[in-house]
Amino acid sequence: MFSLASQNLLSPAVMFFVLGLGASFARSDLSVPRSIAQFLALYLLMSIGYRGGAEVAHQGLRYELIAALGAGIMLSFCIPFIAYTALRLISKLERVDAAAIAGHYGSISAVTLVAITSTLGQLGIAYDGYMVAVAAAMETPAIFSALLIARRGESKTSSGTLHEIFFNSSIVILVGAFLIGCLTGERGLPALKPFILDSFAGLLCIFLLDMGLIAGRGLMQGWRVLSLPTIGFAAVMPLINAAIAGAVATALGMSAGSTAVLMTLCASASYIAVPAAMRLALPKANPALSLTLSLGLTFPFNLTIGIPLYITVAKAIAA
Repeated sequence: MFSLASQNLLSPAVMFFVLGLGASFARSDLSVPRSIAQFLALYLLMSIGYRGGAEVAHQGLRYELIAALGAGIMLSFCIPFIAYTALRLISKLERVDAAAIAGHYGSISAVTLVAITSTLGQLGIAYDGYMVAVAAAMETPAIFSALLIARRGESKTSSGTLHEIFFNSSIVILVGAFLIGCLTGERGLPALKPFILDSFAGLLCIFLLDMGLIAGRGLMQGWRVLSLPTIGFAAVMPLINAAIAGAVATALGMSAGSTAVLMTLCASASYIAVPAAMRLALPKANPALSLTLSLGLTFPFNLTIGIPLYITVAKAIAA
C-alpha cells in the first residue's frame, strides 16, 4: 500500500493538485479562467462517460450491470442517514447543516471518479465500463435522503429542486456521453481516440491544478466554522463508506478494479451536483461547512491516501 501511495503522490496529476494547493496558501495570483475550468470538467466527464459506454457496448447488457446499479443506488440513498447520525453525535451542528453535509457524503465526486479510473489505468488494473453508469446513478439518491432528513414534517420537494437534481450538468454530460458510447460502441472510439484518450492525462493535470487552487482557498476561508470532531469526520467517514462498499462489492463478486471504483465512489463527497441542489432546496444550510469538508478535506484525503488504500483493499478482498 505504501508503494502504491508513493506512486500516486508522485504522479503528475496529484502533484499539480498540490501545486494549486500550495499556490493558494501562498496567496499567489495563479488562476485557471472559469471558462477553461468548465471546459475541462465537461471534457473529463465526457471522456469517462464515452469510454464506459463503449465498454458496455462491447460486453453487452448483463446481470452484473443491473446488480451494480441497484447496489450503487442503495448505497447512495442509505449513506446520508449514517453520516447524519454520526454528525449529530459528534458535533453541535443544526439539523439542516448536518443534513446538507450528509447529502454531500452520500453522493459522489465525479472528479474522484476520474482520479481512480486514471490510477487504475496507470497500474494496468481493469474495471468494468458499466461502473460509469453506476457513478451517474449515485449522484441523485443522496440528495433525496438529505431532503428527507432536513424536511421531516415539511412540504414535499419542489419541482424546481427535482429539475435541478436530474438536469445538473455533470449528470447530463456523464449519462449522455455514456449513452452515446453505448450506441456507437467500439466503432466510434478509434475516431475519437486523439481527443478522448490521448489528451486525457494532460488536461486532467490542468483541471486538478484548478481543484487545488479552489480547495486551498476553501480551507483558508472555511476552517474557522468547523470544530475538531467535524474535521475528523471528513477523514473517518470516507473510510466507513469505503468499508461498506467493499462488503457490498464482495457480496456481488465484483472484480478488484470495479471494487476499487465502488469503494472510491462511496468514499468520495460531492462538491458540484449536491451544492447546487442544496443551494436551491436548503437555503438555510451553510455552504461553507459542506464545501470545506468535501472539497477542502475529503477530496485531498482521497487523492493522496484514500485511493491507494482502496485499491490495496480491493485487490485483497475481490473475487
